[in-house]
Amino acid sequence: MSRVSVPCHVKGTVALQVGDVRTSQGRPGVLVIDVTFPSVAPFELQEIMFKNYYTAFLSIRVRQHTSTHTPAKWVTCLRDYCLMPDPHSEEGAQEYVSLFKHQMLCDMARVLELRLILRQPSPLWLSFTVEELQIYQQGPKSPSMTFPKWLSHPVPCEQPAPLIEVSPHRGSEPCVDSSCVQHRPRWASFCKNLGLDPGPFVHSVPSSSWVVHGI
Repeated sequence: MSRVSVPCHVKGTVALQVGDVRTSQGRPGVLVIDVTFPSVAPFELQEIMFKNYYTAFLSIRVRQHTSTHTPAKWVTCLRDYCLMPDPHSEEGAQEYVSLFKHQMLCDMARVLELRLILRQPSPLWLSFTVEELQIYQQGPKSPSMTFPKWLSHPVPCEQPAPLIEVSPHRGSEPCVDSSCVQHRPRWASFCKNLGLDPGPFVHSVPSSSWVVHGI
């Protein structure tokens, strides 16, 4: 399926403090990133792709267009998706990630805005985020291919004409074709008058086409 990149605007991250903000123990454990699409009409999201940078869990909320009389509302479409199996180790910390429409918890049609909620509970990492964010929607469908009628419905091949059966030489199984049986007595009589052996010359051909070979 073809896809088309959707131009987007990624706003600055908003950090939610974990711990006592008045001491050095306080640190940002949750980041919120809003993504808007100012130059695009509401669209159906197909894929989200990004490079992780030490984010352990990801949740996504989507704001969708409903109708002209109803304000758009936020809906959670992804909840605590694991990007690092162990937040205290580096596995998955800098991997490229693709999330597709079928992985979401809700319909991804009529998208107006996205909100990414990043979470890192481990105190080992000084910072975390997502990079190289790309949003994709479905591309235009390819035009259907049309074929000529003669190519779509081929004419069956004609059966080849049957070969003229030639009687085997003397000593083999005799010819059982009706035309061969019909003309054999007349041909044998003709050869007898010429003093020839009719065995090697008996063919299942019409009398008008008889040819005496070797005379």
